[in-house]
Amino acid sequence: MNKTLFYALSLLLPTFGAIAAEPTYLEEVKSLGFVSGQGLACQASKYDTFELLARAILVSKAQSDDMQEQGMRAFNEGKAEAFISKIRDNMSDCAQINRSFDNQQIFKAVLYGDGTIKMPDGKLIKPRHAYDATLVYKKDPNARDNMIELYQTQHNKILNDPNYKKALRERQARDGF
Repeated sequence: MNKTLFYALSLLLPTFGAIAAEPTYLEEVKSLGFVSGQGLACQASKYDTFELLARAILVSKAQSDDMQEQGMRAFNEGKAEAFISKIRDNMSDCAQINRSFDNQQIFKAVLYGDGTIKMPDGKLIKPRHAYDATLVYKKDPNARDNMIELYQTQHNKILNDPNYKKALRERQARDGF
């Protein structure tokens, strides 16, 4: 988690990005997911644009269909972890997160119709095969509400799971609660 947080912060703070070692594809897309989850939770104004660009990066950088599938899983895991983290800390620091979110370098990237991306540093990322970039992300005005509902459903399942209750009682007994 700390490594993911570091890479996510390196996306938000370009000065750290220059210092950081080059992340692997899966680390990069998980970090993008982490940043996306924070933006979604805090209702960042540029969330939809970020999501489009992040998914395009995910698709265009994948070297195979399997890698793309793994990347989407990593992206979604990072997104869910960040979203849940924001819920657990009562959405604290959202004003600061939104300011940082809306000023990221990723928004200077140019996405072309065939999936090619020109990054802010001038580097071109060409997909392994052309695709319609407009199909990568569909704006969902209910995305945040759906994520909250999913979180609450999963949270309630866990709380009602007999194995969870047993493990919790055992831990409380061991810790002297």
